[in-house]
Amino acid sequence: MKESNIELRRMEEGDRNQLIDLIFSSTNAWYQEHFKKNVFGGDPSACEIFTEVYEDLDPGCCIIAEDMDAGSLAGSCFYHPRETHFSLGIMNASPDYFGKGIATRMLDEIISLAEHENLPIRLVSSAMNLDSFSLYTRRGFVPRMTFQDMFLSVPEVGFSVSPPEGMDRVRDAVPEDAKAIADFEMKLNGIRREKDFAYFIRNGSGVWGVSVIESPEGEITGFLCSVNSSGSKMLGPGVSSNCSDSAALIYNELNERHRGNAPVFLVPVQESELVQTLYGWGAKNCEMHLCQVRGDCPPLNGVTMPTFMPETG
Repeated sequence: MKESNIELRRMEEGDRNQLIDLIFSSTNAWYQEHFKKNVFGGDPSACEIFTEVYEDLDPGCCIIAEDMDAGSLAGSCFYHPRETHFSLGIMNASPDYFGKGIATRMLDEIISLAEHENLPIRLVSSAMNLDSFSLYTRRGFVPRMTFQDMFLSVPEVGFSVSPPEGMDRVRDAVPEDAKAIADFEMKLNGIRREKDFAYFIRNGSGVWGVSVIESPEGEITGFLCSVNSSGSKMLGPGVSSNCSDSAALIYNELNERHRGNAPVFLVPVQESELVQTLYGWGAKNCEMHLCQVRGDCPPLNGVTMPTFMPETG
């Protein structure tokens, strides 16, 4: 059988529809094979959110693997340069090219870009996918934290459970908060991504929400973002000083922006107090994920809740 003629290049505007189809078909194919379910329902348009968000934040930061003979996309991987690190976004290989080394070639390209900038790379990967785990650890990524994926069905009328303590200190973020949120995360976890927070708060697409919690003195001690679109219903990213603040932030995002849905959120497995609170509200587990870092990784403090778009563990 003739070897495919695969070349790597940057995504172009004309690739958008093919790329959306690739994300939809590749992700669903893997989950069908391993869990007998689809991640994305409906049609491929549900995955437009990925190209929209990454292109809004960093145009052209997507590696495309193209089969030059067939004129089709064999794979894609988004990446996101930030002040302190690179973040690896959603990676897909077409089912027709599984096992062909496509993911390795795309990952090596992004590693080269990060090394040129002397920056570490961070990602959030499924602990259930040993192929991707091996791909990353072979390239020097080290698991730093484990998360249990949880979901919770929020009634149309809102929660019937009593709100946790601290709700009086929670409010919606405003544009002026973006720098303070970024400063807070930098102080706790040693990473910075102010542009992301400004984008979420601005909410030009109408699918984002951001809550902050303040100390009695008015300083931000936690934040939690969330997205509610046809392709992604999820809480995160978020960081807070303690489990009580995290519970208040989660309650607010669920109750204010996700009524009638069952969004997913990632909770550090070691935060037993928060996990038990969420079980008490009716949350259930659905998967496991890992924060993996290649290069320098400052200590992870507080309660970190990552997301899949745009990712940082």
